[in-house]
Amino acid sequence: MRILACLTAALLGAALTLPNPPQAAAGDDPNWQACVGLTTAPGDRVTACNAVIDGKTETGKRLAGAYCNRGHGLTEKRELDAALADLNEAIKLDPAYACAYSNRGRVYAFKRDLDHAMADYDEAIRIDPTFALAYNNRGDAWATKGDLDRALADFSLAIQYDPQLAIAYGNRGFAYFRKRDAAHAIADYTTEIKLEPNVLAYINRGNVYRDINQLDRAAADYGEAARIAPTDARGWRNRGLIRLYQDDIKGGIADYDKALQYDPNDAYSWSNRGLGKMQLGDKKGAAADFRRALELRPDLKTAQEALERLGGAR
Repeated sequence: MRILACLTAALLGAALTLPNPPQAAAGDDPNWQACVGLTTAPGDRVTACNAVIDGKTETGKRLAGAYCNRGHGLTEKRELDAALADLNEAIKLDPAYACAYSNRGRVYAFKRDLDHAMADYDEAIRIDPTFALAYNNRGDAWATKGDLDRALADFSLAIQYDPQLAIAYGNRGFAYFRKRDAAHAIADYTTEIKLEPNVLAYINRGNVYRDINQLDRAAADYGEAARIAPTDARGWRNRGLIRLYQDDIKGGIADYDKALQYDPNDAYSWSNRGLGKMQLGDKKGAAADFRRALELRPDLKTAQEALERLGGAR
């Protein structure tokens, strides 16, 4: 049996407004408010910033802010070349705009250009040595490059400068997990959960508990992930696997039923549910699950071997 790795989100959406934004005047129009608002959806942000930029009423740092925020919206929509052009313009308008460098670094990271990404994070940190998000994002780049010690150092600086930055704890926890330091990983994920409960944090902490054979705690974390995001298959399938290990076969199958309801294209869930059905003597149901797993992933040996043992039962 296999659980697909659930990785902590690699990059936090960098700050959406200027680090020291100009005060919004009472008469600011709705487009400006939506362009720079923290909770504006990406598509709405792009539309609002379009209106601000096309209106030609803003100059200097506010115009740079509009380009930076439109670039952020475009990044979230994965329109990376357009995002890069906007962030270049923001930096041209305001060369000391640390947030724009960090956001541009994020675009480069999504484009797998880590050297340019890190250069931008370095510049953001040079401009603002206390910019926690830039340390967090540079730490992610170091982790992607495989330098976990430098990643840990940057995540720790991010936490030093912003102790409430939940994702930095999650990212540092994942770096500790990769170094097989379970105690520190659990401590960081626990802090992340206290600050900002989310599916990935519970799944990641559950994975650590699973790997140190604390299966009841792992199952509890996966169950919490399923509770707070019941349409996300990851909590269900991870808990389902633990239940099968613990010989709660019916419970495991029930969890995989849910997982497959929300993610019917996961070959491992089909295969693992098939293994559960085998243990209950449901050969026909098990064979059907193994065949579906092999349709999705023809090289899945667990399903191949189980189906052979069943003799291709119909």
